[in-house]
Amino acid sequence: MKVSELMTRDVEIANPNDTIEAAARLMAKIDAGVLPVGEENHLVGMITDRDITIKGVASGKDPKSTKVRDVMTGEIKYCFEDEDVDRVADNMADLQLRRLPVVNRDKRLVGIVSLGDIATGHKPSKAGEALSGISQRH
Repeated sequence: MKVSELMTRDVEIANPNDTIEAAARLMAKIDAGVLPVGEENHLVGMITDRDITIKGVASGKDPKSTKVRDVMTGEIKYCFEDEDVDRVADNMADLQLRRLPVVNRDKRLVGIVSLGDIATGHKPSKAGEALSGISQRH
């Protein structure tokens, strides 16, 4: 099975110049804990609710003025839409990630894949293996 067959296609994107308050509101609206960050049609990072909490609020930064770019993770891990799900799940375990942005071969964002997508759309056992790998201390 290919990633494109089970990924979530409707993905909201934060702008690096948005405030972390705006990013948090968007996460609340769509009930998500992570947002890809894009600028001029390019994926430039990822921001999580943990980034906002730990790197932002807990560090004393003002959510109304702190920019997404100030707390986001700039190192982007991703997979391609035509990759095999088992291979991607193994990669997620190795990287200790619960979700990955999905890009096409032109490296344009086309979706996001999560362990939940793999568990419900493919093999629950494969998602369990990946979660076990993610949960290991490195």
